[in-house]
Amino acid sequence: MSVVPAGLHIVSYPAEVLRQTAAPVREITAEVRAVAERMIELMHQADGVGLAAPQVGLSWRLFVADVPEDDDEGRSAAAEPPSATRGPVVYINPVISDPAGAVERYEEGCLSLPDIRGDVLRPPTVTIRAMGLDGREFTQRGTGLLARCWQHELDHLDGILILDRMTQMSRLKNRPAVRRLEKA
Repeated sequence: MSVVPAGLHIVSYPAEVLRQTAAPVREITAEVRAVAERMIELMHQADGVGLAAPQVGLSWRLFVADVPEDDDEGRSAAAEPPSATRGPVVYINPVISDPAGAVERYEEGCLSLPDIRGDVLRPPTVTIRAMGLDGREFTQRGTGLLARCWQHELDHLDGILILDRMTQMSRLKNRPAVRRLEKA
C-alpha cells in the first residue's frame, strides 16, 4: 500500500490504529523519508513536541520529536544527558532502556486526544536506541521533557495512550471529555 504523505493528518481517539502495536520499518525508502518530513510539519503545526506514525494513521514503528530548549525550566540540548533536541529528530524502530531516577508526575497532553491533559508517572531519565533516516543506528540518553516525550511516543507504537498511564484522579477528571471523543 502506497502512502500519500501530503494527505496525512493527525487522527483522534478512538481511531483503531491508536490501539494497535505498530510494525517495524523494514527499510528506509523515499516514502519513509517523505512521511517523516510530513509528520514533522504536522507536529509543528499542532505545536507538539512529538508525533508517532500511528497518530497519522500509519502502523509503523517511527516517531518524530522536536523538544525545544527552555531556559525557564532549564531544558537544554547541550546538557548531559540532554533534555531537549537540536531541531527535529526521526526515530525509527526505537527501543527504550535503562530508566533511572524516582518516577515523576507530570501533566501530559496528546495531539490525538484534543483537550485532554492529565498527570502521568514516568522515570525522568532513559536511554533510547533507534535508527535515523540515514539508516544508522544511534543511542542517546535523555532526561526531563525529552525522556518523557520518547516514552510517550514509544507508548503510541505499542498501542498505549496517556489515558492508560494517567493517575486515577486525572482519569476521572477527563472521563467526560473522553466520552465526547468516543461519541464524535
